[in-house]
Amino acid sequence: MNSDLPKVLHQIGAAPLAIHALRAASVLEPEKTVVVTGHGADQVEKVLTKHDDQLTFARQTEQNGTAHAVDQARHVLGDFEGDVVVLYGDTPFVSGDTLERMAEARATADVVVLGFDAADPGRYGRLITKGDTLEKIVEAKDASPEELAVTLCNSGVIMCDARTIFDLISRVGNDNASGEYYLTDIVGLARAGGMSAAAVTCDEAETLGINTRAELAAAEAAFQARMRADALENGVSLAQPETTYFAYDTVLGRDAVIGPNVVFGPDVTVESGAEIKAFCHLEGCHVSQGAVVGPFARLRPGAELEEGAKVGNFVEIKNATLAEGAKVNHLSYVGDAHVGAGANIGAGTITCNYDGVFKHRTTIGAGAFIGSNTLLIAPVDVGADAMTGSGTVVTEDVPDGDLALSRVRQTNKTGLARKLMQMLRAKKMKKDA
Repeated sequence: MNSDLPKVLHQIGAAPLAIHALRAASVLEPEKTVVVTGHGADQVEKVLTKHDDQLTFARQTEQNGTAHAVDQARHVLGDFEGDVVVLYGDTPFVSGDTLERMAEARATADVVVLGFDAADPGRYGRLITKGDTLEKIVEAKDASPEELAVTLCNSGVIMCDARTIFDLISRVGNDNASGEYYLTDIVGLARAGGMSAAAVTCDEAETLGINTRAELAAAEAAFQARMRADALENGVSLAQPETTYFAYDTVLGRDAVIGPNVVFGPDVTVESGAEIKAFCHLEGCHVSQGAVVGPFARLRPGAELEEGAKVGNFVEIKNATLAEGAKVNHLSYVGDAHVGAGANIGAGTITCNYDGVFKHRTTIGAGAFIGSNTLLIAPVDVGADAMTGSGTVVTEDVPDGDLALSRVRQTNKTGLARKLMQMLRAKKMKKDA
C-alpha cells in the first residue's frame, strides 16, 4: 500500500477494510469474534475497538503464514465448542449471504472452503476437487501444470469446527516454496484423516483483496456502485447516481430524494420522503420524514431533524435538534442546541456554543423567530413565541413572547463619509508618488 497506515485500516465507504469483514461475520451472530493483529497491532486494535468494544484480540508477532496467524487464536478459543470461520481484514466484500451458505454446507462437510471461478487464475491457490468433494488446495507457487489449469480458486475463507481446525493446524508443515505455514493445507490433512471437505462458490468480485492503492480505489468504486444500485432498487431517487457517495452504514428510506453531489459519512439515516438537495454533506445524523436539507448544507454528528424541518443553503447543524417544522434556511450555524417546533432561524444566525474550553447549549422555544444576524451566546434560552431583532447579541434568557433587542443606537455623521474617503485617497496618492 506504500503507507504508514496498517493495510486493514485503509477505508472504503468511510470504514476500515476490517470493519467490512466484521460486519459480514455478524450475520452469523458469532458468540465470540477474535481479531488476529500483526503489523501496527496497537493502532488496529484501538480503531476496531471504537467500532466494537466486544472484540477479542490475539497478536501474531511473527508473520509465518496464514495457519500460524489463525493459531494465535488458539488460547482464546481453546475451550470453544462450535464452528470457526476465518475471514481476512483486507477482503471486504464477502457477503453475509455467502457465509450463511457456508454454514449450511457445514451440515454435511467437516471443512468448508469458499471458492470462485477466476477469469485470470494467475497467482491464486487452486481448489482441487473430485466430484462434489474438495480434495486439497494447492498454492500457485507449488502447483503442477495440470493443477494450474484449474480455474476454481481459493478465497482463503474457511469454516470448520474449532477443535478440528486447531488439531489440523498443529499438523501443518512449512515444506513449500514460501517456507510458511499455509492454512490451506488443512484441507489435504482433513481428507487424509478421513474427514470430508466441500467448496462453496461465490462471485469473484466478493473475494477482491486489497493490496495496492489502485485496488483500494477499484474497491471503493465497486462499493459505491453496489450501494447506488441497492438504493435505486429500494425505491430511493438519485438525481445523478454516479455523484452520490455512500458510507458503509448509510440508511435511506423509500421515496427519499437525493440530489446531485451528495456525500454521506458514517451513521446517517434519512427517512422515507425526506429530500437531500445538491452538494450536501451528512454524517452522524438523522433526517425524518418530510424534512428538506440543502442545497450546500452540512449536517454533523448529533444533528436530528424531525418531521418537516428545513435546513437551507450554507447552513451547518451540529449536535442539535430541529423539532417538527423548524426552519434554518440561510447561512447559519446551529450547534449544541434545541430548536422548538415551528421556530424560524433567520439568515446569519450563530449559536456561540464554545468558550474555548467547554461547549454550552442554546434552547429556542416553539414558534420563536430569530432575526437575521443574531448571535446567541450560550448557555442561553429563548422562550416560545419570542423574537430577536436583526443584529441582536443575546446574552441573557428571553422569556416566552418577549422581543430581545441589543443594538447600539444608530447615528449619522453628515458628510463624514465623503471627507473620510477624500482623506484616504489623498494618502494613497502621496504614498504612490
